Amino acid sequence: MRKIELLAPAGDLEKLKIAILYGADAVFIGGEEFSLRSRASNFTLADIKEATDFAHKHNAKVHVTCNIVMHNIDLDGLLAYLKALEAANVDAIITSSLYMLKLAKENTNLEVHMSTQLSTLNTEGVKLFEKLKATRVVLGRELNLSEIIAIKKNSNLEIEAFIHGGMCSSLSGRCMLSNNMTNRDANRGGCAHSCRWNYNLYANGQKVNQAGDYFSFSAKDLEALKFIPSLIDNKIDSLKIEGRMKSIHYVASVTNTYRQLIDEYYKNGYIADYNKYYDMLKKAENRLLGTGFYEHDVTINEQLYDLNLSVPTKNFIGIVLEYDRENKRCHIEQRNYFKVGDLVEVFTPTKSFTLRILDLYTEDGEAIEVARHPKQKLYFTSDIVLEPYDMLRSYEES
Repeated sequence: MRKIELLAPAGDLEKLKIAILYGADAVFIGGEEFSLRSRASNFTLADIKEATDFAHKHNAKVHVTCNIVMHNIDLDGLLAYLKALEAANVDAIITSSLYMLKLAKENTNLEVHMSTQLSTLNTEGVKLFEKLKATRVVLGRELNLSEIIAIKKNSNLEIEAFIHGGMCSSLSGRCMLSNNMTNRDANRGGCAHSCRWNYNLYANGQKVNQAGDYFSFSAKDLEALKFIPSLIDNKIDSLKIEGRMKSIHYVASVTNTYRQLIDEYYKNGYIADYNKYYDMLKKAENRLLGTGFYEHDVTINEQLYDLNLSVPTKNFIGIVLEYDRENKRCHIEQRNYFKVGDLVEVFTPTKSFTLRILDLYTEDGEAIEVARHPKQKLYFTSDIVLEPYDMLRSYEES
């Protein structure tokens, strides 16, 4: 039985490796050209080859976004780039360009997935892309569960649906706010996320919000945990997590949450306790979550107007670099404050457990009591064997 694909974001090579190790069946990345995240740490062609080598070694796939809205100036070098992606063993490209679809199908063996930027919201649109020899359609995020299922039942192409991450306040990313306010074109990779800025509210020329209170007009992030069984039962092909600009902790936490839920459903045929998965997501999120369009058209309950409700989490305190089995010393890169004596949670691709920090040393061997410098590399003693890419979180003792 073919299992549904869990597709995770990867803004750089480190995030790609973490996404795959923490449960992704496939990752989507952006190259240095033709990508809609021009400010991400995008992949060179050499990076892409390293990415596909790592992914294929772990039985995962790599999809490369080529989804900018192209002007004439963007056509130069396109075919050569597509051929270079094919040579790097990329599994698929994601595009919003019919011309790029045609060019790829006529000149390469790449799979072509039609981007959500096309706002495909109906069966006939999917059937058109089937005639044009696309492999998959990434549906627009403005569909409810019943509509997604109906499209899948009445079409032959692979269907990919978003299940988690940022939602655009416009229609599938077709926003002009950033362009208008900052001259950064969201449809050519430069979105300034103007909908998430802090705004004051005025009435009759007078500011009415209190000092320190601001407003936005963005959407809550999407979370579709309870819809996963229905998406699996109705043979949706791929479940997509948004977030190429997110942190390694976010990528690991969200990917692993959905990985565990999917695996539980395949194993048991039901989900025993959704609260377990909601609690897992809360450790990674800094924005409120909503169900987007899955249940109905969005209402005020799916919007995020009060930015004071969005609080960054600080429980990610470090990532394991290596473990010295002979000396039982763990080498980490610190991310947030912790100290000797703290009980911390170790979060791995397969399990979580706690350990107490009994000592702490700098790379120069200096004993310290407190880790307070993000990105500083430190050592501590642990009888428990830790692996590279295991993560440390703060843990509240009861």
